[in-house]
Amino acid sequence: MRWQGQDISTVDEAALPGLESMGGLVRSVMTPEFAGMTFHEVVAKSALNHVPSGSAMPFSWTVNPYRGCSHACTYCLDPETLVMTAEGRHKRLGDVRVGEDLMGTRVDGAYRRYVPTTVRAVWPTRKAAYRITLADGTEIIASGDHRFLTERGWKHVTGTTSGAGRRPHLTTGNRLQGFGMGAPRAQSAFVADPDFERGYLSGMIRGDGMIFHGTYTDAKRVRVIHRFRLALADVDALDRTRRFLERAGVLTHERAFTPATDVRRQMTAIHTARQADVETIETLIAEPTAPSSAWRAGFLSGIFDAEGSCSRGILRIVNTDERLLETVSTSLDHFGIGFIREPVRPSGVTAIRVTGGLPSRDRFFRITSPAITRKLSIVGAAVKTATDLTVISIEDVGVRDLVDISTDTEDFIAAGVVSHNCFARNTHTYLDLDAGADFDSQIVVKVNVAEVLARELAKPSWRHEPVALGTNTDPYQRAEGRYRLMPGIIDALASSGTPFSILTKGTLLRRDLPQLTDAATRVPIHIAMSIAIPHEPLRQLLEPGAPSFQARLDTVKAATDAGFSVTVFLMPIVPRLTDGIDVLDDAIARIAASGARRVVFGALHLRPGAKEWFWQWLERECPDLVPAYRGLYPGVSVSAPNEYRSWLSARVRPLLRKHGLHGRLEEEDAPPRGPGPVRTTGPVMKTATREQAAAMLF
Repeated sequence: MRWQGQDISTVDEAALPGLESMGGLVRSVMTPEFAGMTFHEVVAKSALNHVPSGSAMPFSWTVNPYRGCSHACTYCLDPETLVMTAEGRHKRLGDVRVGEDLMGTRVDGAYRRYVPTTVRAVWPTRKAAYRITLADGTEIIASGDHRFLTERGWKHVTGTTSGAGRRPHLTTGNRLQGFGMGAPRAQSAFVADPDFERGYLSGMIRGDGMIFHGTYTDAKRVRVIHRFRLALADVDALDRTRRFLERAGVLTHERAFTPATDVRRQMTAIHTARQADVETIETLIAEPTAPSSAWRAGFLSGIFDAEGSCSRGILRIVNTDERLLETVSTSLDHFGIGFIREPVRPSGVTAIRVTGGLPSRDRFFRITSPAITRKLSIVGAAVKTATDLTVISIEDVGVRDLVDISTDTEDFIAAGVVSHNCFARNTHTYLDLDAGADFDSQIVVKVNVAEVLARELAKPSWRHEPVALGTNTDPYQRAEGRYRLMPGIIDALASSGTPFSILTKGTLLRRDLPQLTDAATRVPIHIAMSIAIPHEPLRQLLEPGAPSFQARLDTVKAATDAGFSVTVFLMPIVPRLTDGIDVLDDAIARIAASGARRVVFGALHLRPGAKEWFWQWLERECPDLVPAYRGLYPGVSVSAPNEYRSWLSARVRPLLRKHGLHGRLEEEDAPPRGPGPVRTTGPVMKTATREQAAAMLF
C-alpha cells in the first residue's frame, strides 16, 4: 500500500476496538517499508493532554502524536539458528547481542563480498514459522516474512503470485546464496569433552612443541634433565594449551621467548622441567588406538593452530612427520572433509590441503573450533555458492518463538546462507524500559494531530502555557521519518505563541532544526536529550533500540550550533554499573564538549512494571548485584534510598563544577520572566526534582 494520497475523512469506529476515545480508526496500514508492522491511523478528537494537578510530573500539558514505538520489521529466525560472527566463528542467533560484529555482505563491483557488520538491534517475536530444507541438508526455520538471497535476488519465505500477498517468494528449485551448513549440522559439540582436550594437546604439542630428556655432567655429578616447552606467537592457542594442561594436573610457567622484529611477531613460551609433568604430557599426547570423534576434532584443532594456515581461501596443514600427516588424513576422512596431499616441497614439508571451497573450510572450522581467530576470517572473500543450496521443501511448522536482528549491512549469514534483516537504522526508535514498552508492532498514529492542535491552541480559553513533547512516547521515533507529524506540531505551537519543550532520545530531531530555529524567534523553545547510559556495552544491554551515546551527543552539538540551549538528562544513573567516578567524569566531559548548557542527573527510578523487567534483566546479566539491589529497592520501593542519592550527588556535583555544568536546577528550570534571546531560555517546565524528571525517562 502506498503512503501518499490516502483519504482520512472516513472514520470506521468499530474497526479497532479501544480507539474510540482517540477519535476512531481511519485504516490500518501495512507496507513493505515497515514489514511485519501495522500502523493504526486514527483521526484524533484532541491533541492537548492535560496532566492532573496532583501529578508529580513537572509539566501541565503534553502532546503525543504516537502511541507505541516503531521498532521496524520482524523478519525472524529460530533462536537456535547459527549465525556467523565477523571472526568466522558461529553462534546461536538467540545469543546475539547489540553491538556485536557479525558477518554480512556488500556488493563490491561485480561481486558480493563478505564484510563485517554491526548488530544495531535485537528483538524477539512469536510468529508462524516455516522449515526450509536445502539440497545439501541445510535446514532453516524462519518466518514467512524473512528474506534470503537467491540466484534471482531477495525472496521472502512465503507469498503469493497475485492479490494482496503478492511478493517475490521462495519456491522449490530456487537456489540460495552462501555455503550452507549441510546435514547433520556440523557445529562442534566436542570442545567440552575431555577427549577433545587430549586430542588438541596431541595435535598442538606434537606439531609445534618440544619435549626433551637428557643428561649432562658438571663438575660434581651426572644430571638428568627433562624439559617441555611450547613457544607461540598466538596467545589464544598458548592459553588454551596451558588451560588444558592445568586441567590434566600439569602446571606450566610462562616466559618471553623471542622479541618482536620488523618481520616476526613476539613469541611467548610455556614450559616445565618437572619430570612427572613432562611424563604426564607424553602420556596425554599419545594417540589412542581407537580415537573418538571428539579426540579427532581436538587433534585437527590443535594441529591446525600449530601448523595450519588459511590464506586466500585455501586451508592447509603442513608437517614433516609422516605419522602426524597420516592422522590428519584419517581424521579428515572420519568427518567427510575432502582433501588432497600436495607434493613434498624441497624443504621436506608436506601439505594437506582441504578441498571443496568455503563449504568445506567452514565445516572444518565448525567441527574443530580452533583457538586462533585470525586464521578463520572470510572478510573480503566473494560470495560463491559452491554447494547445492537448492530449496527442496518449505513446510509450515506452526507458531514459534523467533528472533530478529538489525545490522549495518542489512543482512547477515544465517545457517551458512545470506539472510536479510529489516535494515540498518541510523536513528533507533525510542525504547522505554518500562511497563508495556517492548518491541510492539501495533503503532497508533494520530494523523491529524497538527490540525487538531492548531484548533485547540486558537481557542480564547487557551492560556499559552508551556507544552511538553516526548513525555510518553518519543516524537522522533523512526515512524516520524515517514509520517512527518512534528513539523505541523511545531508550526501550530509557534504560530499560536505557545512555548514548548522537546525531550527525545532520537537523532531525527536534526531534520527539524531549521524549522525549530525559525520557531524560536517567536516562542521560547527548550530541547532536552536523554542520554541515560554512558557506558556503551551496558547501553546495548539496557537500551538496545536507542541511538548510541555519541550519536545523541552529535545531535546535542547540532542543536547547540543552531543556537539552542540544550539540557542533557544523564539519568538514570544505575547503581554499581554507571556510578563509577571514571564513567561519570568521562560522560560529563563529553556532554560538556557537545555544547550542552547543563546536566540533570538522578539515580535509577523503578516504577511498577519497570521494576519487574529490571529484576529479570539483573538476574540474567548481573546476578552478583541482585543482593545489593534488593537492599537499595526493597519491596515496593520506587526510588533509591536517601543515603545513596546523597552519596551520588556528592560524587556528581564536583564533576559538574569541573566541567562548567553546575547551574542551580531550581533557577534554570523556571520559565523565563522577561524578554531576551529566546533560543537560550531554560526548559519550559515547572520546577522538578531530579526524581520527578527521572520518572519521565525510566
